[in-house]
Amino acid sequence: MLITVPKALREKLGEEGANCLVDLLNFQAQNSDNSITTFVEEKFERRLSEELSKLRIEMHKNQAATIRWMFVFWVGQIGALLGILVAFFS
Repeated sequence: MLITVPKALREKLGEEGANCLVDLLNFQAQNSDNSITTFVEEKFERRLSEELSKLRIEMHKNQAATIRWMFVFWVGQIGALLGILVAFFS
């Protein structure tokens, strides 16, 4: 970032004061960028954690539903097999 100090302000502050003012403004701008980056990173990580926890809950629900359907399928298969065996041996 290019910062220039106007002539009137440079005359009031002096050369050293103007240079210190420029250094201060540059330092503040750099720290502002760093704090914004840190804030955005923390917000992203928090959002990612929330979404992953939602995904885990959804996967658990889907797994429970799959196990229920597998149990129903197995019971149906055993029933069909027993029906065939009863019909075959009667």
